[in-house]
Amino acid sequence: MYKARVITISDRCYSNLRADEAGPAVRKILKEYSYEVSEVVVVPDEINIIVNELEKAVDDNINLVVTTGGTGFSKRDVTPEATKLVIEREAQGISEYMRFKSMELTPHGMLSRGVSGIKCNTLIINLPGSPKAASENLMFVINSLEHGLKMLLTEQNDCA
Repeated sequence: MYKARVITISDRCYSNLRADEAGPAVRKILKEYSYEVSEVVVVPDEINIIVNELEKAVDDNINLVVTTGGTGFSKRDVTPEATKLVIEREAQGISEYMRFKSMELTPHGMLSRGVSGIKCNTLIINLPGSPKAASENLMFVINSLEHGLKMLLTEQNDCA
């Protein structure tokens, strides 16, 4: 069983102006696929806070971090930039495939700027913020993640 954490990135959810629906939807899918989901964390669209939360997950030896939100074109959408500050290696195929499959459902799928990558023994994947899009995108890649994590963790890095 792999350890996962879900991070919802949304000013409105963080300020309790809107309920977080995407984070719990993603958590439910991960649990259905036997991931041990420690928590769903909600943070504002602030690059330093996002970076700190991603680094905390790496330090906590979380195998898979899935973010929701902050991947669009709004000036406040900084999740990809924060993720790029944390990861050591990109896993471009994951994000490319999610965009490809999304475009089969809506042409707006091309507007996602989400990235995926690896820091130490942790895989980080950015998903869109809507519950529907986050769930769809996770389902596009969920079956391949176990193999990727197995490869990543075969020779665990000393990350101290």
